[in-house]
Amino acid sequence: MSDHILRAMTTDGWVKAVAISGRELVERARQIHNTTPTATAALGRTLCACSMLGNMQKIENGSVTLQIKGGGPLGTVLAVSDAVGNVRGYVQNPHITLLEKYAGKLDVGAAVGTDGMLTVIRDLQMKEPYVGSVELVSGEIGDDVTAYLVQSEQCPSACGLGVLVDQDHSVRVAGGFILQLLPGAPEEIISKLEAGIASAGSVTGMLDSGMTLEDMLRKVTGGMELEYFEPTPVAYKCYCTRDRVESTLISLGKQELTEIADEGKPIQVECQFCDTEYKFSPDEIRSILARL
Repeated sequence: MSDHILRAMTTDGWVKAVAISGRELVERARQIHNTTPTATAALGRTLCACSMLGNMQKIENGSVTLQIKGGGPLGTVLAVSDAVGNVRGYVQNPHITLLEKYAGKLDVGAAVGTDGMLTVIRDLQMKEPYVGSVELVSGEIGDDVTAYLVQSEQCPSACGLGVLVDQDHSVRVAGGFILQLLPGAPEEIISKLEAGIASAGSVTGMLDSGMTLEDMLRKVTGGMELEYFEPTPVAYKCYCTRDRVESTLISLGKQELTEIADEGKPIQVECQFCDTEYKFSPDEIRSILARL
């Protein structure tokens, strides 16, 4: 099955769960940004987490932005999801050298760093977006998203993320899960979740073994009985348009645009999220100036 998000709830009503299978969207991001394996893993985890957060929000036309600045060699890692879970993103330094904890295990934490913040910006279609930030815990992203949900949104949660990069640097599997306890959940439910997550192993291990998202959620919840909802297809999707790029050019100001037009050469503007290029002739730049 293509990339999708699956939501579920335990039949006792104490636990909400969501999981994503995102190999294709992470591979698309890798191709666009030409990321090296460690950057692929970091960006892929961020995209999967952001996609789930966007889907969980359920605000029509809303969005979620997940930004990680950890002080590591990757620089800023950023992803933006719409209300469905379609997502786009980039990493500031996509071509960093391979970082491994040991042979075959990418060191995402060292690449991201821990000297910084994870910030979530929720556009709830109100006057101002909601912004929440927490200090990074490990730079592994899953731990950091968990810390954000617990500290900033006051919701006992667990997040697991994983991206497995193949020998040819393509994405073999990618995905993750988020579990959230509802208020008043008894201690035995918490203990069962902790045991389930501990016994489940890595997200990449589960997905690479052929587990479905249903299987994965059943595993991490310790075999609790779950009610599954209709899966939602998701993809790497950029919303850039020529009009939006023109708005970016306008923000440069009259002086800089005049200098660009006076050079008499066309300029190319590349979207930071995708591989689309927009070309503007000197006459088009003058037309933008005339509208200012």
